[in-house]
Amino acid sequence: MKICFPVEVNAGLDSPVYNHFGSAPLFLMVDTDTRQATALNNRDQVHQHGACNPLKALGDEQLDGIVVGGIGGGALNGLLRMGLKVYRAAEGTVATNLDLFVQGRLPELTPQQTCGGHDHGNGHGGSCSH
Repeated sequence: MKICFPVEVNAGLDSPVYNHFGSAPLFLMVDTDTRQATALNNRDQVHQHGACNPLKALGDEQLDGIVVGGIGGGALNGLLRMGLKVYRAAEGTVATNLDLFVQGRLPELTPQQTCGGHDHGNGHGGSCSH
């Protein structure tokens, strides 16, 4: 399987999972079998809240799921329409969350669990408490 993790910097599997999907500078695509990670720049990082376009952000990447610290309703619904499952990350690194994902221990996100607003100027992915 190929899983996507939003991150601020590419430190491979040691990268902390970023707090918010839409404003993450990078995405790490990780193969769950080989644990190989590939970085992809977020092509839609600068957008108004609620206007995140996951198709634009992820390009043509073929993915099986997304693991996020937080996500807005528009982005979540867009990913769900793409046929992707979105999971809530635990605090920590991509490696920690990859292990939890493989063990089936990350909860799937629902539209009722999305973020309502962010201050994108603070450099920390907003003020959502994830």
